[in-house]
Parts: sequence; structure tokens; C-alpha cells
Amino acid sequence: MTVTHNAGRGPAIAGLGITEMGKVYGRGAADFAADAVRRAAQDAGLALSDIDGLLTSQGVGGGVGLGLQRDLGLRDLRMLSEVQAYGSTAGAMVQYASMAVRSGMAEVVACVFADAPLKEKRSAGAAYSGAGRTASGWRGLNAAAGIAGANPLYAMAARRHMDTYGTTSEQLAHIAVAQREWAGKNPLAQLRTQITVEDHQTSRPIADPFRLLDCCLVSNGGIAVIVTTAERAATLRRPPVHVLGWGQSHPGYPMRRGSDFGLVSGAATSGPAALKMAGVSIGDIDVVELYDCYTYTVLITLEDYGFCEKGQGGAFVSSGALGPAGTLPLNTGGGQLSSYYMWGMTPLSEAIVQARGEAGERQVPRHDTVLVSGNGGILDHHSTLVLSPHAHA
Repeated sequence: MTVTHNAGRGPAIAGLGITEMGKVYGRGAADFAADAVRRAAQDAGLALSDIDGLLTSQGVGGGVGLGLQRDLGLRDLRMLSEVQAYGSTAGAMVQYASMAVRSGMAEVVACVFADAPLKEKRSAGAAYSGAGRTASGWRGLNAAAGIAGANPLYAMAARRHMDTYGTTSEQLAHIAVAQREWAGKNPLAQLRTQITVEDHQTSRPIADPFRLLDCCLVSNGGIAVIVTTAERAATLRRPPVHVLGWGQSHPGYPMRRGSDFGLVSGAATSGPAALKMAGVSIGDIDVVELYDCYTYTVLITLEDYGFCEKGQGGAFVSSGALGPAGTLPLNTGGGQLSSYYMWGMTPLSEAIVQARGEAGERQVPRHDTVLVSGNGGILDHHSTLVLSPHAHA
């Protein structure tokens, strides 16, 4: 691939900050966000005053916005925005930060997501139980019909895939089992007890065809990354993780008969764009960190990136390819199903750890090229990153 930009200004991730994660009470999202940025700056060996760009994102709990600049005592920023594309936001923030440092608009950009939906003495499901219930007019029809939150809508997508291609619940179970096996090697993972396909099949129903073990966790916490130029990153504390390629896709499904909803995701567009920019093919990818709000989301993303043929995702994920002993290391920290749920920051943070070679027991020996996905809405938004410990030649 011909690179027209100054190689020294190529973007690189130089810092990663992860707060306490999971059932952590008594702290708000803004507190988690500020903590994550401080940790990321310290990780990179930077002072907070070195940051001249800040991109923020908040989850369902709210509380993270432009005021984070004052919370951190940052002055004279050259770039400041709130970004929202739901689960694809983390990838999008890194993309915008990468363009900023390439162009010289900013030199050191912090990207942060934080949320605190969990409350003491309330179930995890209660954090999302009110989604969509205040909508009025035509937008309130789903809630009026009892369809509240993401579970039933993703279940509809999964059922369509099953009816079209013969995908089974048992095949989805293999994704949950493989990721729990990875989580057992991750000290930060919320769920580390190993599970079986039978455990999945006997877990309680959530929204047909989903069972409890098809669904992601709910977590309190924050994660931040620092993006700067490759030249500057090379002088800092941590090994740089170069951002070689990126892409986005926002399908805009009309949610009516005749659309590809449930059959094709935005990965089919953003994936090839990111790979082309990085100058690699899908066969060059060593590690895959995919957005896994549900097991089904992993399956359709694998298909649309081209790791298997369309409709063959079920057979592929049940082949044993995804676990620590498999041929395709996927969601090596346990993902959102077993590790922690920080929207797109979950796959991004694990990708950085793997690319740095700092994953300990779960480290993948070959990690030259790492693919990261983000998925937002009900398959409405998608972002892709291609990361590497090596800069473009």
C-alpha cells in the first residue's frame, strides 16, 4: 500500500487506562472517565497537560461530556467533542483521533468511554429495562408491543439468521464457551468459571432464541486510550500500537420486509475498507477482537469480515476454531460475554494488550495484525480498526 502521509505522523495508540471494572459502586461515570484518562496518560508516560485533544463517550447512565475537560484541568484544547455511535463509538473515536494527529490538528488525543449503570440492590437487567419506553408516536410502537431494550430486537435478527441459514442455538453456545475459556486466563474478567455447551443450553431464556449465556455483562467502569503520532509514541513509556487502517458503516436498515437486517451487518462494508487501508487481507489477521453484545453478533461479524462464507458461521464457530487451542484467537480476554462490558472499548482494550505482547497467560504468540470491531444500535453502526505493533513499511 502506498502511504502518502509522513510516516512519523502516522497514528499510534500510546496509552491505555482501565479503571476498576464490574460491580463497582459509589462512583459516577464522570469519575470513572477522569480516572481512566489519568491512567492512560500515566501508562504512556505523559502529563495531563500534554493532552490537546479530548473525545468523550458515555453509556446508558450518562454523566460524561464536555465538562470532563474541566474535571481534568485541561486548558487550551485544540480538539474537544462528544461522540456517539453506541457500541461503534470507541473505534470511531480512534479514527477521528488518528485523522487529527495525521493532519496536525492535535498532537495527543485522549479517547474515553465510561458508564455506571449498575446500582446496589438492583439487578443488572434493571440498568437497561427502561430503554425505549418513553418514545412517543410511531417510535413508541415497539414499547407498546412489549419490545423494550435490545434483547428482543437482536433476538429477531438472530432468529432470521437461523431461519435463513439453519444456524442453531447449540452453535451459538460454542462462542460463549470459547470466550469463557479465554476469560479464565484474564485476571480482569468478571466471569471466569468455565462453562459447557450444556450449561449454555440450560441457562434461563431471555428472548427467543437467546439464553442468559448468549448475552453480555453489565459493568461499571471506564477505559481511555491515548492516540498520538508514531514519532512521538516511539519516545514514550509503552510499546506503540500503530493504527494501520480503519472504516465505518451505517447501514440504515428500514426495519421492514425486504431489508438485509439480521443477515448482513456493517462489517461487510467497514471491514474491507479498513483492510484495504492497512494493506492487508483477512488471511493476514492474527488476532480478532469483535464486539460481542450477543453470541450472534460475533457469528454474523465473522461471516461479514470473510473469516467464513455467509451462512457458514454456525459450522465455523462450533468447529473449535475460537478458543485458546483453536486456529483463530478471538476475544482473547473473554469479551463482553465474560470479561467486562465497556461498549467498543472492550475489544479495543484487549487488542492493545495483545498487540503490546502484555497479555500474560492468554498472550497470543503471533500478534502482528489485530482486527477490532465495534457494533452499535441494533446492527445500525459498525467500526473497524486494524492495529499492529509495527508501523507501515
